[in-house]
Amino acid sequence: MTAPAARVRRLTLTRFRSYPFAQISVGDGPVVITGPNGAGKTNLLEAISFLSPGRGLRRARLEDVANTAGDGSWAVAAQIEGALGPAQLGTGIDARSDATATRRCRIDQESVSSPVAFLDHLKVVWLTPEMDGLFLGPPSDRRRFLDRLVLAVDAGHGTRVNALERALRSRNRLLEENGDARVLDALEHELAELAVAVAAARLETVSRLSAEIAAARDDASPFPFAEIALDGAIERMLAARPALEVEDRYRALLRDNRPRDRMAGRTLEGPHLCDLLVSHGPKQLPAARCSTGEQKSLLIGLSLSHARLVTAMQAIAPVVLLDDVVAYLDTDRRAGLFQALARLGAQVFMTGADETAFAALEGAERLSVRPGEVTRVA
Repeated sequence: MTAPAARVRRLTLTRFRSYPFAQISVGDGPVVITGPNGAGKTNLLEAISFLSPGRGLRRARLEDVANTAGDGSWAVAAQIEGALGPAQLGTGIDARSDATATRRCRIDQESVSSPVAFLDHLKVVWLTPEMDGLFLGPPSDRRRFLDRLVLAVDAGHGTRVNALERALRSRNRLLEENGDARVLDALEHELAELAVAVAAARLETVSRLSAEIAAARDDASPFPFAEIALDGAIERMLAARPALEVEDRYRALLRDNRPRDRMAGRTLEGPHLCDLLVSHGPKQLPAARCSTGEQKSLLIGLSLSHARLVTAMQAIAPVVLLDDVVAYLDTDRRAGLFQALARLGAQVFMTGADETAFAALEGAERLSVRPGEVTRVA
């Protein structure tokens, strides 16, 4: 039986990026958004990505999302069909002020403390051109990518990652200031708990995703299967020892490494330094050594596998955002992508400058974008 899919039925933007105001309504089919470069196609996907925790698919500062001709405020509202039935989600910031912008979130007109609450209703996953260099970039890019994957199946992961980063900054500051050893002991006690929790969640997701990739492996697919693993000291310990023992070992390591970390100005061991290793399965070749086309195909295949994992774990398919993904795919890979998306059954929003690139996509709703304006294509 095909799992149900979360769907955005109506999306309303107010003073968001290039749109003073815009509203779109869509049905069940895939949604194709076309228009010239710079017209605002990606802005629509970014708005949908704000229906999830974080700073959206561009990782923008909240203030930078506001329309330049407005008062500094912006809002995204959506009528959705999600895991808990129909709902209205809304988020945005108030008019410009001297204070730091605070993101406000509402569900059915009621305020909620953070966008983490949106995850009870729908999951949003995305793939953008900026991610094409994932395998060649620094480990921090791959950790951020992995944490988005984890967040789609573990709503508390983002909170733990943020807490870990705050604890690491506090420890670094205390070391620099030669802070009280008892304060450091207490901080490192908390830090070890957070570190192991974050590492364990990442390991669990990598394990589940690897199993999903293996179960769905299709050697005829235009998107080669990936082999993935986590590389890090805490992660290696967790693979062989109980979590409580790893916490104790990491606390001891932090205590012993204080002089070295003080000299370095940072904490030199921990899950904040792990790396996601990805290989081209059929070729048994690290992704970083693959061609540009192979890397893109690997990334698409990995993203499709993750969407299937989310569907299996949550019993509802996520909303999938694909920004300019088909532009550099040949005919066979485009057809393969469209077929894979049809099997997934998720609501998919895709952008591109060339309408003909989507000619083989059946049942799609088509929107045309010009600066500040969205219209439906008959």
